Amino acid sequence: MTAGMSQTRKRRMPLALRRRLFGTMAVAAAWSVGFVGVAPVAVAADVQSKQWYLDPMHAEEMWKTTTGEGIKIAVIDTGVNSATPSLKGQVLKGLDATGAEGDETDDYDGHGTTMAELIAGTGQGGGLKGLAPGAKIIPMRVADTQFQNKNSVNAYDIADSIRAAADSDAQIISMSFGGEFKMYREIEAVKYAQSKGKLFFAAVGNDAEKGNKAIYPAAYPEVVGVGATDQQGKVSDTSQHGEFVDIAAPGDDLPRWCDENFERYCQGNGGTSAATAITSAAAALIWSAHPDWTANQVLNVLFDTAGRGDWEKGTLSNYLGHGIIRPAVNILKGTGNPGAPDISPLTKEKTSGSAGSAAPSAPASSQPDKKKKADDAALAGSKTENDDSQLGLILGGVAVVLVLGGGAFALVRKRRTA
Repeated sequence: MTAGMSQTRKRRMPLALRRRLFGTMAVAAAWSVGFVGVAPVAVAADVQSKQWYLDPMHAEEMWKTTTGEGIKIAVIDTGVNSATPSLKGQVLKGLDATGAEGDETDDYDGHGTTMAELIAGTGQGGGLKGLAPGAKIIPMRVADTQFQNKNSVNAYDIADSIRAAADSDAQIISMSFGGEFKMYREIEAVKYAQSKGKLFFAAVGNDAEKGNKAIYPAAYPEVVGVGATDQQGKVSDTSQHGEFVDIAAPGDDLPRWCDENFERYCQGNGGTSAATAITSAAAALIWSAHPDWTANQVLNVLFDTAGRGDWEKGTLSNYLGHGIIRPAVNILKGTGNPGAPDISPLTKEKTSGSAGSAAPSAPASSQPDKKKKADDAALAGSKTENDDSQLGLILGGVAVVLVLGGGAFALVRKRRTA
């Protein structure tokens, strides 16, 4: 969106399809490069050492202040296996919206369980350690394309799951899932979730090199679209891009459950799925530390503290949105403007149903009325004016990426885990 366009809605219209240029102008990484390639490789019991983002995000220091306790997160995915060592005691009653055999704890793929562990895993038994290990998971099982092909399923399972999450005790909805076609029931369910004061994160997808179509629900104006970065802090090659990207988080080269048998972890590209889970966990940490805030205020702080290098505040990238999440800037330093409790930082419109004690006020000054698109995206995480102890995701370095590209309207529906 150019500086002259109104920001009454979230950026969502796809750009014209054109050739994409992606080149690194400068890179200065602060952590060592990990595994290369994306072929699954068995991971030993020290799987947590492969979660390369925990140290630079200052997870251990944040956990001394908050672990996300008191926050519940609805995970809309392939189901969540509540019996893994890392999730024992972490999973609450949810919903199986598929209408097929089994329930919400019968994860038919392993994807949903991985997302839940990245959010709230305790790390017990050598499993994944969530960024918000004190939070709780409310699983909502929906069907992906393969599951649909093998079973008779509820055609409206995603919309039903979103509504169920909106009616649940969850403050946050995390959905590493999406499709290429808008559905009226989903649109209404998303609006309903916003009216209930929920903070909704969704993955923008991993097909940047295969069409780069807009993915829903991430592209709906009320949903926070999450992109992915690699270990150098650069946007992931596969992370889809467009005006639907609002924020970014680590996603590449992360462990995951290999399949529904839950026998071993594999190392590979978690992509925007993992990035969405990690962003949801970051929001849980901030919300737990500020329980009287509304969803709008938590999101305002996520945007306000996002690492953006030397970007002008308010400038957005079609690849990283407001920048890379940096919850430690708020948790450890108290930085971040929560802004108005009743104004959505996505749509700039007044919202209802937000739970919080603060009185209505003017929109946050850090969220300008006009936004500029950053085609030359200076990717974030370096020290900022309020970050003198290098609490950014990239400690002591800035990655700069020159990017051009776009998307196109989806013509057919195709579900996928993002």
